[in-house]
Amino acid sequence: MQSYAQIFGLIGDNLKNTFSKDYFNRKFEANNLPYNYQNFELKNINEFLPLIVQNEKIGGLNVTIPFKQSIIPFLDKLDTTALEVGAVNCVKINRVNDKISLKGYNTDVLGFKQSLLNFIPINFDGKAIILGTGGVSKAVQYIFRQLAIEFISVTSQTSKIDEGTIGYCELQEMDINKFTLVINATPLGMFPKVLEFPLFPYGKLTPNHFCYDLIYLPTESQFLTKSKAMKANIKNGMEMLYSQAYYAFNIFTEQLE
Repeated sequence: MQSYAQIFGLIGDNLKNTFSKDYFNRKFEANNLPYNYQNFELKNINEFLPLIVQNEKIGGLNVTIPFKQSIIPFLDKLDTTALEVGAVNCVKINRVNDKISLKGYNTDVLGFKQSLLNFIPINFDGKAIILGTGGVSKAVQYIFRQLAIEFISVTSQTSKIDEGTIGYCELQEMDINKFTLVINATPLGMFPKVLEFPLFPYGKLTPNHFCYDLIYLPTESQFLTKSKAMKANIKNGMEMLYSQAYYAFNIFTEQLE
């Protein structure tokens, strides 16, 4: 078995169809780096620390559903973006004299911003609807604040409704003519549950709407199919995925502090 100088990987609770392992291993090989990337399925975030303590070669981890927020209390530091967003999707692990230091980053923010600006008109002046309130939704909210795009978030968890957040029942009654940007930040429709979709009033969409699904597998989710049927502009999360992975690769390999 080949010995690697360092190991990197992805933690989440269902990693059967992730692209990360192939992407990072190809990048390591192309750059002649003696690294290897592996998937680490965790059923509970409390398995995180034992994983990195027992595997001394792990130098960094990507973080996916459902741990982007729950991992934060286990980290020593957050970069400015992760701190402001309140979610982490990349962890750099530094080991000095048997002491482990963990720093969290959010590359979803950079990936989403780049992809979004390639999708919406340059002078976009509409409002936005974000479906979902989890970790990736927080990255979307952060970028909307940067770009001065007014938005509301939609949640299925009525106990978490606060200012700026509504439930799906309220969404059905809304006039969405001014809300011309719709983001699916939920996992609904992600492989293998490809027939699922958010309960959005698709019949109100028009060719003036821009519907972006952060899901990349399948390439056209039910959310996008239903939006396209109303002549809305659509985009999936593939470009964001590659972009955030590129930033994570730099964090892993450039020894950022």
